[in-house]
Amino acid sequence: MAEKFRSSSFKDPIRYDEVIFDEKGVTFRIRKLIGGTDNFVFYSDISGVEIDNGLFFATIRVIPRARPEIVIQNFTKGDARRIKELILQNVPSHRPDAF
Repeated sequence: MAEKFRSSSFKDPIRYDEVIFDEKGVTFRIRKLIGGTDNFVFYSDISGVEIDNGLFFATIRVIPRARPEIVIQNFTKGDARRIKELILQNVPSHRPDAF
């Protein structure tokens, strides 16, 4: 299931964000001018996904449990919808801690 998405290099060719899916969770790779961060989140730890649509690009906010939200930017709207869809497909729907 290893799918990979990369933010648009049109808006920022140096700092691009990546989303990498695997069997157990999602890796969010956020690049900075120098360095960056990699966040791995298990599907079971994700409580929500939000998309903020701009004119051409979208920002994705992933809300994990007991951690700060992860913000990835400059994805095409189609990629943002696909990322949200893939995450929500893999988040377990029958959780023991559901309200």
